[in-house]
Amino acid sequence: MIKFDHVHKQYGANNPALRDINLTIGKGEFVFLIGPSGAGKTTLLKLLLRDIVPTKGEVIVDDTNLKTLSAHKVFLLRRKIGMVFQDFKLLYDRTVQENVSIALEILNKKPREIEKDVRNMLSLVGLYEKRDLFPSQLSAGEMQRAGIARAIIAGPKILLADEPTGNLDPKTAWEVLYILQEVNKIGTTVIMATHNVSVVNDLKKRTITIVDGAVLADDPKGRYHLPDTSGGEK
Repeated sequence: MIKFDHVHKQYGANNPALRDINLTIGKGEFVFLIGPSGAGKTTLLKLLLRDIVPTKGEVIVDDTNLKTLSAHKVFLLRRKIGMVFQDFKLLYDRTVQENVSIALEILNKKPREIEKDVRNMLSLVGLYEKRDLFPSQLSAGEMQRAGIARAIIAGPKILLADEPTGNLDPKTAWEVLYILQEVNKIGTTVIMATHNVSVVNDLKKRTITIVDGAVLADDPKGRYHLPDTSGGEK
């Protein structure tokens, strides 16, 4: 379970990023985070990764208070959490296979086990035939699928995705969403920050709207709606 309890995050004296966030996200949920650029979505994800800590309040993951988690135990938290980025963050001097195997090498798994798991994972995301290619030889969609494979191969309980379809055409975006839904079906909690209106409206998952660092809405089966400058919605 994930819990944000009266969480505030401030960068400098006059730059609040999050204001009094109170959220509970249960095991196995699929949640969209929506809001304008700069609303605080990425800050919220960084708090879950423990890249940063809250200025006030508590962030709890599986009964662990991330604010008081000692630095030498952060790696244990990150074994539970996978991260997918808009800009992929692949290592361009390594092949697809080598990029995906990194997470298992860190866990000191045996080479034969790594080979088997990577083969199965690349088959799942449709990249096994391209396992020996480098990222520069892949399309944007293929790079994102490689990024997802790397994020989930170690079996995280939570998968965070920060604008994973932002650089993709609509068809490729839906291919990526299909993979994320399959990951969710096996019990992984998925939290996805997005500006993709059609994805949010079509999937009708829980949708949390963040505006100016605060939760504006939390809809169990949401649609993409943000306040406009005239006070209405769009």
